[in-house]
Amino acid sequence: MFPIWCVVVGGVLVLMALAGSVLKRLPVSSAMIYLGVGFALSPVGAGLLTVDAVADAALLEHLTEVAVVVSLFTTGLKLRVPLSDRQWGTPVRLATLSMAVTVGLIAAVGVFALGLPVGAAVLLGAVLAPTDPVLAGDVQVRQAGDRDRVRFGLTGEAGLNDGTAFPFVMLGLGLLGLHNLGDVWWRWWAVDVGWAVVGGLGIGFVSGTLVARLVLYLRETHREAVGLDNFLALGLIALAYGTAILLHSYGFLAVFAAGLALRRVEMQKTGTHPPADNLTTGDSAVDAVHPERAPAYMAEAALGFNEQIEKLLEVAAVVILGALLAVAHPTWAAVGLAAVLFLVIRPAAVLIGLAGSQVAGVRRRLIAWFGVRGVGSLYYLTYAIGHGVPSELADTIADLVVIVVSLSVVLHGVSVTPIMDWYGGRQKKPD
Repeated sequence: MFPIWCVVVGGVLVLMALAGSVLKRLPVSSAMIYLGVGFALSPVGAGLLTVDAVADAALLEHLTEVAVVVSLFTTGLKLRVPLSDRQWGTPVRLATLSMAVTVGLIAAVGVFALGLPVGAAVLLGAVLAPTDPVLAGDVQVRQAGDRDRVRFGLTGEAGLNDGTAFPFVMLGLGLLGLHNLGDVWWRWWAVDVGWAVVGGLGIGFVSGTLVARLVLYLRETHREAVGLDNFLALGLIALAYGTAILLHSYGFLAVFAAGLALRRVEMQKTGTHPPADNLTTGDSAVDAVHPERAPAYMAEAALGFNEQIEKLLEVAAVVILGALLAVAHPTWAAVGLAAVLFLVIRPAAVLIGLAGSQVAGVRRRLIAWFGVRGVGSLYYLTYAIGHGVPSELADTIADLVVIVVSLSVVLHGVSVTPIMDWYGGRQKKPD
């Protein structure tokens, strides 16, 4: 069996490496290919990969958790915009107000159209509400410093709302009797909403700032701590995430904030110039310790390494999604939920969240359409199942989530190339 898997994995990776540039010109995303591979490897195909969202929830939870954590840190590193910039208003609105509206509307559909209990409907809304940092790469910022409003808004939203969805997950579990909400929900408001959000952001920001400054001090002053930048990136991710979880706050927000903090330290040192402008020698040994180029080198080395790890984890997660799709029980209810989510709920949530903002017209409509669902939803699904959701209810929610996420991979994957190419050609035109 191992040699067979070597051939399969090697074939997929070589194929994607060779076809990567071609896919950028076609209405096909890499995630669609991985989804098809997973389906082909499932029991309805070659029979090499059998997974069950409920029975294998613990394993799937950890795999998707790692994929999301790495992606969130990478997302934070990409956002090279000062935190005081007004452009941050867009992702913050999307990750808070639009998030809450999305959860509420999905929950309403769950209760009145799907016949779910209130707690299960809220949980379904929380699982499907966050947009995905792993699968939305084609609509996110292309490089650090990209200030396009659509790309920045979608990237920042994906970075934030995988953490801001957590309070609603805990609320759904609480309404199902699987989590302590406290009298009149005081514990949910104080701990799950207040401390966990603020604590996660704070822990991540402090961790990223301290580690970045320490590394730069050692490199610039003593020419030490040079090399193994991949260890630095993974170490900071693990440090921020683990500390946040131990202190009962949200690790997803912590790793995103750690990435932002590392990039902020770089910006404080190098100013508003793009990172490439500060890397001119091409000699990593020199750049790593140079007083002017060391900050950009540190940030870009961490970003480059994490992007490669992110792609590998995307392959694993979406292949498994394809295998889950093969054993799911498709229903018109699931297809209808996807249609309502993509065509009604997401646009309504974006309209409400961005009301009165400078993002309007075509840009607002693009943000409304490209609310990609993905690996984050799979994580929340398996996290909830692991916390004791009854098996029959878990099977129902799992089927809905797997089908909706799979449809998102296909529909958004088909549309991303032509739509974003069209958008790129008219960016300088008024709405």
